[in-house]
Amino acid sequence: MLDNEKTRNSLSLEMMNSIQAHIVANQHQTELRCIILAAQGRVFSAGHNLKELTAEQGPDRHKQVFHKCSELIDTIRKAPIPVIAQVDGLAAAAGCQLVASCDMALCSDISTFSTPGASFGIFCSTPGIAVVRAVPRMRAAYMLFTGLPITATEALEAGLVSKVVPKDRLQEEVSNVCKAIASKSRSVISLGKTFFYQQIALDVSTAYDLGEQVMVDNLATTDGREGIRSFVEKRPPRWTHND
Repeated sequence: MLDNEKTRNSLSLEMMNSIQAHIVANQHQTELRCIILAAQGRVFSAGHNLKELTAEQGPDRHKQVFHKCSELIDTIRKAPIPVIAQVDGLAAAAGCQLVASCDMALCSDISTFSTPGASFGIFCSTPGIAVVRAVPRMRAAYMLFTGLPITATEALEAGLVSKVVPKDRLQEEVSNVCKAIASKSRSVISLGKTFFYQQIALDVSTAYDLGEQVMVDNLATTDGREGIRSFVEKRPPRWTHND
């Protein structure tokens, strides 16, 4: 939970360390099937805490801030279960980066997204890495070069978020998504998430070669065998979750 409304839930070093620590501490609990990143207040996150980026802080401190953010993004990507952003308000700069880096993002219809760094003299270079990998180039360029916000509907159309719902239905929708994930085998979801990101970096031919082997390996797992067996026997699967 991002819970520092006074700073508009800015991603200070303390905040990023806290988020990363919570993910690492809980991600291997068998009963945990997904991780939700939500925020207190009307702002999901306004981005980095600019007080940590003043000239007085110095380049070593600046590098520490950006490196910690990169570490957090990597932790989200490597978590064995889906990480879902629950956005109800503004997600700006590194806050937008955080949303774009989650496996899924659900937002309320009042939410907005922006990368306004250039307006403050610091281009959103690292946020742009996540954004340009989530949305088409033209939309990413619009956001990065103008700093203008896009609406929840525009974010959905661009692929920045997975679904938009009315504000009063956001929690319910996130719960529905988590229930859908929880009904699956945890180990199969973990296998699938790992391959999902592996294949993105590959050319299509290599991705298919790897994917074929992953599916063969999947069928050899306990839950892979159970899934096929339950389908043939026309009964609900009894997952072990621990392959």
